Amino acid sequence: MGLQEEFEEHAEKAKTLPDTTTNENKLLLYGLYKQATVGPVNTARPGFFDLKGKAKWDAWKVLEGKSKEEAMTDYITKVKQLLEEATAAAASTS
Repeated sequence: MGLQEEFEEHAEKAKTLPDTTTNENKLLLYGLYKQATVGPVNTARPGFFDLKGKAKWDAWKVLEGKSKEEAMTDYITKVKQLLEEATAAAASTS
């Protein structure tokens, strides 16, 4: 399986992350996804009242120096980590 296919597979798996996933982790995944699929930020920063939009834009902007391949690899690694943590947390509550 190539990097692109593995990335797409983990993008689907990311949709199954639990609601307890922190906003920090969600923003990191968002930034990595955008960097991997679009590249460097190509839009203006959202306005003052768009707090969610600004947070997402900032999460993407901070990753600007990463190549698409690095972003894909980091995204896959982070999704795997979060899924493992969610599985471990579910097992410990059983």
